[in-house]
Amino acid sequence: MIKVLFAGGPTRWEDYRAPLAAALAEAGVAADLRTDHPPEAVDYIVYAPNGPVSDFTPFVRAKAVLNLWAGVEDVVGNPTLTQPLCRMVDVGLTEGMVEYVVGHVLRHHLGLDAHILRQDGTWRPSAPPLARDRRVGVLGLGALGAACARALAGLNFDVAGWSRSEKSLPGIACHAGDGGLGRVLARSEIVVTLLPLTPETEGLLNADRLARLPEGAVIVNPGRGPLIDDEALLAALDAGRIGHATLDVFREEPLPPEHPFWPHPRVTVTPHIASETRPATAARAIAENIRRGEEGAPFLHLVDRDTGY
Repeated sequence: MIKVLFAGGPTRWEDYRAPLAAALAEAGVAADLRTDHPPEAVDYIVYAPNGPVSDFTPFVRAKAVLNLWAGVEDVVGNPTLTQPLCRMVDVGLTEGMVEYVVGHVLRHHLGLDAHILRQDGTWRPSAPPLARDRRVGVLGLGALGAACARALAGLNFDVAGWSRSEKSLPGIACHAGDGGLGRVLARSEIVVTLLPLTPETEGLLNADRLARLPEGAVIVNPGRGPLIDDEALLAALDAGRIGHATLDVFREEPLPPEHPFWPHPRVTVTPHIASETRPATAARAIAENIRRGEEGAPFLHLVDRDTGY
């Protein structure tokens, strides 16, 4: 019987214990699932970066580290981590992200804030354009970005996507590289950021790149806080170059009460709720990778240490 260590912390253990046990049984994997296996006996580690494991050296027989989060920036550079690392790709997480992105893109496309927040007795019969006349850019075409781009294109938005490496998605104009990023920014009235956080993507939306967006463009960031230069964003918002920013992720979380994003009239703060890993569906993803490992099949969603995701 293989030994699976749950290293996601005590709170998550209560949420994951039953779903993981059920998913492993459903996958036909005979596993001893615990939080206290001796490191040298562990075959698989179910891991969260804020859990109890930071040194992977004692886990000499571990076949893989299975991350509970989609992002791996907090662990991929750990020098003790020599085992294969798999990021979380979970249908529940993907569905939640699609719902958040589509909801906020529609909100800004339709100009709903003006109607919801300005009930002042003035009749303003100004209709929004159709979705096909609204240009949306999606930065990041991994599992989450691609799903959001497809959903927006399905609503008939004019969607262009950008990624660091070449991608191809039916019905979506895909771009890559520095030149491609400039082209996507220049056309995007609404831009959604869903890139992984790496040294190459940190501060990607700096003052220069924000200036390439059309006047009054809207930013929706449910990806990673450090993708955006906060000071440059605030300056662009104050100048009216950026019409609005809906931000779900931040360099410091919880976002401090004194942070200028909170009171800014052109900023919407949501408290890192765009999407969350759901134990029931995440447990099946973990169980599938353990099954594959036991059968000698390639792991799903294996992290490339060179790219960082």
